[in-house]
Amino acid sequence: MPAESLKAAAPYLIEQKYADYSAEQHQVWQELVRRRRPQIDAHACREYLDGYQVIGLRDDRLPDLAAISALLGPRTEWSTTPVSGFLPAEAFFEMLAARMFPTTTWLRGRDSLEYTPEPDIFHDVFGHVPMHAHRVFADFLQHYGSVCARINDQDLLERLGRLFWYTVEFGLIRQDGEIKVYGSGVISSHRECSNVIEGGCEIRSFDLEEVLRTPVRVDRIHKLLFAIESFEQLYEAMHAAEGWAEERRSNRIQASRSPISR
Repeated sequence: MPAESLKAAAPYLIEQKYADYSAEQHQVWQELVRRRRPQIDAHACREYLDGYQVIGLRDDRLPDLAAISALLGPRTEWSTTPVSGFLPAEAFFEMLAARMFPTTTWLRGRDSLEYTPEPDIFHDVFGHVPMHAHRVFADFLQHYGSVCARINDQDLLERLGRLFWYTVEFGLIRQDGEIKVYGSGVISSHRECSNVIEGGCEIRSFDLEEVLRTPVRVDRIHKLLFAIESFEQLYEAMHAAEGWAEERRSNRIQASRSPISR
């Protein structure tokens, strides 16, 4: 889907003015990457590390989103699409369904190296985009967006949001007998990654029903996360989640039409 066909997301699309980044901003990017690379090289999953090379990320300069899209497109049909900031759900799902990852272009300042409350280009690109070079994960993410884009029930969307949170944002995977990280929130955060590595977080085997029952907490470091066995498992879980959501929605429609419910 070309950007011209987007509706809900159209008002948020912008251009990345790459030439406007200052030398200081490139230096901040370099410092952010320097802080994260030792943990990432040791504890990120193979697919993330491969994707980092595929999309041509540089440690010393901010990423050029158009250049990344040119490399991603032939591989998984995804693009890194610049947006003005946080998107409403309808726009976000529309873009995922179109294989367009909404990517902010601003970068945190040197006084916020450890944390920023809103996603910036470091979180979006360093944290998320390398995984978009992996075909199975890329297909999972597109399917997630297409399913959510068709749902108007806020309760169902909140429950499916838990699947996104515990995979795309804070997902773990077992590889070669070890726990590896792939979720952007773990990749880009020293605290969250250290919490996993140092045993401060309970790690359970991924189970879709349990994930959908587990509320999201954004006000504290994670005490529980879930590890998949493979990205194929994640892809299949999305199909199961789609069936679960359709069943729940159908049941609610039938209940609303029942004379007893009136």
